[in-house]
Amino acid sequence: MIIAVVDGMGGGIGSQIISLLRQDLPPDVKIYALGTNSAATTSMMKEKANRGATGENAIVTTVKKVDVIVGSLGIVIPNAMMGEITEKIASAIVESRAKKILIPLVDCEDIVLLGIEKRPLFLSIKEAIEKIKVEFV
Repeated sequence: MIIAVVDGMGGGIGSQIISLLRQDLPPDVKIYALGTNSAATTSMMKEKANRGATGENAIVTTVKKVDVIVGSLGIVIPNAMMGEITEKIASAIVESRAKKILIPLVDCEDIVLLGIEKRPLFLSIKEAIEKIKVEFV
């Protein structure tokens, strides 16, 4: 199984996701760190992703080949993360055959999520990891 973790900006959320995936999943699960910029990719690679790639083309190409995509909700919204998520990135993720596990965070001033309880980010990430374990491992 291959899991792609997509993140932008500083890669902080992606790093936390990869760290917990590494702790909770068997070592034969491959984790790809896909950053919209090199800082995000570098940060995620420090948490022991198997492979890492940066930029629109890398993300668009790679999400076609993975089984699960994990990230914040913003990765499927064009222009989220201060414009780092392009229309091509958002479309490629949405159209990928992979299961998408999205954490309800959007770094976009114009979008407000309703009906979502406020809780620590760590709990949402932990819930995402549990979902992957139940469905795929």
